[in-house]
Amino acid sequence: MKKILILTNSINGFYSFRNELIDELLKSKYEVIISSPYDSKSDYYMSKGISVINTTIHRHGKNPFNDFKLLLYYRNIIRKFKPIVILTYTIKPNIYGGLAARITKTPYLPNITGLGTALENKGLLQFITLRLYKVALKKANTIFFQNKENMNFMLKRGIKGKNQVLLPGSGVNVKMFNYLEYPKGKTIHFLFIGRVMKAKGIDYYLGAAKYIKSKYPNTVFHILGDYEEDYKMILNDYEAKGYIEYSGRVDDVREFHKISHATIHPTYYPEGMSNVLLESASSGRPVIATNRSGCKEIIEDRKNGYLIEIKNQEELNEKIETFINLDYLEKKKMGIYGREKVIKEFDRSVVIRLYIEEIKKIGDKK
Repeated sequence: MKKILILTNSINGFYSFRNELIDELLKSKYEVIISSPYDSKSDYYMSKGISVINTTIHRHGKNPFNDFKLLLYYRNIIRKFKPIVILTYTIKPNIYGGLAARITKTPYLPNITGLGTALENKGLLQFITLRLYKVALKKANTIFFQNKENMNFMLKRGIKGKNQVLLPGSGVNVKMFNYLEYPKGKTIHFLFIGRVMKAKGIDYYLGAAKYIKSKYPNTVFHILGDYEEDYKMILNDYEAKGYIEYSGRVDDVREFHKISHATIHPTYYPEGMSNVLLESASSGRPVIATNRSGCKEIIEDRKNGYLIEIKNQEELNEKIETFINLDYLEKKKMGIYGREKVIKEFDRSVVIRLYIEEIKKIGDKK
């Protein structure tokens, strides 16, 4: 049986955005091995007959010794399992998995899921990361990019493989995130979905919640996601004052989409394509987000939501207020337009088809 090796820094993240690819690989009779730190979905994959290798990755670490150990670890895994192709996701698996693939002369398909702060901010770290990427991806069979801006950024700096393919992000499972009837009632619910951290724009969401609640008491600002420790006291304080409702990490956000009227995503994090926005729009919910790559591809301003400038509290408040003052049918129409756009442009089946095509090309040569 032909083997596929997947290198990623999070099985939970892989499950959320790429689980359908695993199902398709298994259906096509490939043996799948996943290398990632163990987390809550590890047992799920092992129960499906998938080998899960617990791999230590210092995601934000800058210690070259740890990164060199990761490179050697990947090389040893590849030599042990002898996969026909390696799929890599996120920066460190892309770089060190790519280098290990080159060393072992194994075909590989990296996915640029976003530039990350290491590449977005100029300086020594960006310089080093670009050089590593250039060497690691040079022999890649196909590099998958999630948005055109990321693709152009890399190509302009000479970072390319044998082939480049632009994906519609990770896509969205439009059957799982099906259209939900738009909620009625006088109370308007907003969602923030994601890790509570500065770069995701949480400060601006909190600022909007405080401002809007003072003018529109019939609004509820929900926050779904784990928090960075710096925000523990802030969340407690805002919740105690009635500005927000914090629910922590939620396994099935669809239960909140049922009651929500819009999702707010004021991020300035360098994302590939925002899965939060894709899932919200697929559910028939208008979206309000920053005018940056990974968000602007999903939103047509005033048609399925609103685009705002990055780090602009006043504009965010203004757009939320504009949305509140729309009538029910106008809000619902926005949600329907967003759902139609996602089906047309971002269906996850497109991503799976492109991956399977590339894997079969490689497999046919073996």
